[in-house]
Amino acid sequence: MAEMHIQAKLVNLLKQDKIQLWNPPYTTEYNQAGHQPLQQLAVNYAPIVCFSVSEVASALESIRSQAVKRGMGNKTYRETFVATLELLLPKDGKKDVKKKNYLETKLDVIAQDIMARIAEQYGLKYIKLILNGKTLTPEKRLDEQDVKNNSKIMVLRVSEPERKKQMAEEEEKKKTQDQSVQRTQKGFQILSERDGTDDPATTPFLEIADQKGNPLKIPHREKKALILAMGFHEKGRALMKRKQYDAALCHLLQADDQFGTCGSVLLSTVDNYAVLQLDIVWCYRALEALSCLDDGKQRLQRAEDCFLKCYGEQQQRLMQIKGNTGREEVLFLRLYLLQSLLAYLDGNEHQATQKLMLVEDLYGRLCLDPEKMTGLMGLGFSEQEARLGLRACHGNVDEAVLHITHRRQEREEMKQQERERRRRRMEGLATLRELGYSKRDAARALQQADGDMDRAYGILLESTQAESAAVTNHNTELPIDQSKVEQLLYLGFEPEAAEAALKLTGGDVQGATQLLLDNQGVLPPELLSPSPPSSLSEEPSTSSESAGRTHIHTRSGSQGEDPMDVDLVNEVLEDIPRHEEDYLDLTLEEESEVIAQMKSYLHRNCTPSS
Repeated sequence: MAEMHIQAKLVNLLKQDKIQLWNPPYTTEYNQAGHQPLQQLAVNYAPIVCFSVSEVASALESIRSQAVKRGMGNKTYRETFVATLELLLPKDGKKDVKKKNYLETKLDVIAQDIMARIAEQYGLKYIKLILNGKTLTPEKRLDEQDVKNNSKIMVLRVSEPERKKQMAEEEEKKKTQDQSVQRTQKGFQILSERDGTDDPATTPFLEIADQKGNPLKIPHREKKALILAMGFHEKGRALMKRKQYDAALCHLLQADDQFGTCGSVLLSTVDNYAVLQLDIVWCYRALEALSCLDDGKQRLQRAEDCFLKCYGEQQQRLMQIKGNTGREEVLFLRLYLLQSLLAYLDGNEHQATQKLMLVEDLYGRLCLDPEKMTGLMGLGFSEQEARLGLRACHGNVDEAVLHITHRRQEREEMKQQERERRRRRMEGLATLRELGYSKRDAARALQQADGDMDRAYGILLESTQAESAAVTNHNTELPIDQSKVEQLLYLGFEPEAAEAALKLTGGDVQGATQLLLDNQGVLPPELLSPSPPSSLSEEPSTSSESAGRTHIHTRSGSQGEDPMDVDLVNEVLEDIPRHEEDYLDLTLEEESEVIAQMKSYLHRNCTPSS
């Protein structure tokens, strides 16, 4: 990290002084280093950047050699269309941690080709390639995925055989890991299709709920996209807790793609998307992939903007909704810490120091007294409840006890309300189905009527009458052509069946013939007397009232369905936290390590030596 910092500071100085290291006298005609001019430059800059002359000289040579290589690469690309890509390898895959790694390739090849080359050259068996936070598709060409000359490609390890004898086992393991994202997507797709019309004791389903567990009304298509996005995010967070940052980043980037398809105003009023951006950059940090400076900066800016919209200036909106802001402060601690880190890597020591001061202030407030934690846990509260409660109440134990107790009561009341709502819904569904309506139409009507059975029945009646009128008008406008009936009679069909088939197909003789053939000349009752219409709207209005964050709430039990679906659903449900504020429950152990690291870099003595 220190190397990136000193290089960034030197680049700024070189720009100010209009010095081009790739030109004489700093680079000879044979592209070699001009040692004496570089050494003199190092002597001049060392007191300014507060590093030793030898460190500055080494950094200047690194900047010079990179500039020369880039210039040569640009010339090669202009003449031969062979691009130079910088590879950001996994930290344990680098032979020389200070040396940059490059790959030359045409851009009209598929990504799989360069993945094979990287695997062979660096001994990395199973990898994914990331460009600006997006996973490259192996089957697509590089230029189709916005890969350009001098692009920085992050190489992410997926899995790797431990020994050659285990290759068969590892092939299966690799297959499983490759399918992990697909299984997560499939599991949440299954859950997103469920609308709660089945008994939750046998068929689990998911609801999008606000901060306090109240279900939110969201259009069906958008709800499906949100469930997928939030599902990938929760899976990624679960992997982060297990320190599996490679796999976590794959899932988080999938969540980012899914959020991009939502297009909902809801995302500007909840913090889910902001937290996702923080988690992605936190993975960059853990994987030491902070060379992705531009992508990291953009993500942190999106996170900060989203927090501002969601929480309001000085977090007034959050205060109105939840009554306190103590728990959310951990998010700002992580945001400022990452901003400090990126500012340092960018050579902006002043901004890094300012952000770190904010971090240390928050850290001092959020670090909890172990005795207070022990005392609350001794009263029967969980470690998570104790930590969240103390932070919400700024360390006051008595207030924390009241807060935790109140939250428990709120959750229990919410569960009782949910059980009652489910009971009324199941009764309403049963009644409407007894009246002849399909399960799907009855469920939609009840959803539009907020569970009111009488209103739902009225909606179904109106829909039935509207369709009947439409059918009547349609029949009036399109009388049966007797010549068409005679054509069907000539083929051997009965008159009544022929007329009915022509009505159903809008007078299309060929379609009517095929319909009669498919049904052996006798149309089934459900075609002649269609069930109540399914023209109910699938798009309930989106709730404009959200409480800071949306959550996936699980309503589950033991399933009696396709065993494969059961396995997929159970697999993804395991990673959904049971506590709605799990994302705020940070121990701050990792954060404290990064704070210490940043302080060691920023507080070093400005005593360069020659």
